[in-house]
Order: sequence, then structure tokens, then C-alpha cells
Amino acid sequence: MDTDAGPPAHGELAGQLRAIAAARLLDPLEILLEGDASVERVRKRVAAYADAWAATLLGPDDRAAVFAAVRLIAALYPGDTAFDPPAQWWATPLGRTVARRVGHPGAVRVSYAVAGAMLGITRQGVHDLVRRGKLAPHPDGGVRTGSVRDRLNGRPVGMDP
Repeated sequence: MDTDAGPPAHGELAGQLRAIAAARLLDPLEILLEGDASVERVRKRVAAYADAWAATLLGPDDRAAVFAAVRLIAALYPGDTAFDPPAQWWATPLGRTVARRVGHPGAVRVSYAVAGAMLGITRQGVHDLVRRGKLAPHPDGGVRTGSVRDRLNGRPVGMDP
């Protein structure tokens, strides 16, 4: 039933991180600084950091991966409201990695549709998993994000928030 593509390759994740940092941070900075050469130096540093961020996100240290994911989301997706990406974001290398390492960083529960996007399955598939006890429902509706993360990581369903 699961069609999740699994964790991305290091190069795939690092490439997306470089692209997002360029679009959201570096390109606007280059415009503001009117093409100042210092931005190119920062661009090269960010490229090196993107490889390190990807290694941390995909590495064995859960705590370091969670902290890296939270920092990256805060810096690359700033806003005055909780982080709530569109459903298609969960299919990206960063989205798949965040789902596995953090769950949904802005919510303890998600709708069936969002849980499906995180898992790479349909909303009906999520209903089936909840009905069979493979995902934990949240008492206020939807699905516990921790259970989505647990399923992605092949762990038994947890009932904690």
C-alpha cells in the first residue's frame, strides 16, 4: 500500500537545499546588494554547507537531524504562522526527510490528506491504515504525526502525540 519513495539520496537532498537557499536567501541578497561579489563567496559556502546539512539530515544521529531540520525550515520557510507546506512538498527530498526525522514540524496531528501526502498514499489509504491500527488517530481528528513518522521509519505505531 505504501508508495513512499523512501529517504532521498544525499546528492538529491543537498541539491534541493542548495536550490532553496539560492532562491529564498541568496538571489534576493544578490538583488539587494546589486550583484556584489561577496554574494558569490556566500553562495559557495552555502553549497558546502548544503552537503553537510544533507549528511546530518540523513545521518544516524536523530537529535542532530531533528535540530538541523528545524533550523533549515525556520530559515528557508520563515513566516508568522506555523509551517504548513502544500501537500506536494512532502514528495520532495527535503519533505520526505523531514517526514521521517521530525514528522510534521508544526503540528501534533494532521488531516488524513496531509498524512497521505507524507506517506505517499491516498487519503483512503490513510483511512485503511487507521482502521487497521497501523496509524494512530488523534482524539481531535486526523492522525497523530508521530504515528506517520513511526510508520515511515518502520516502527510500531505509537499512541503518544
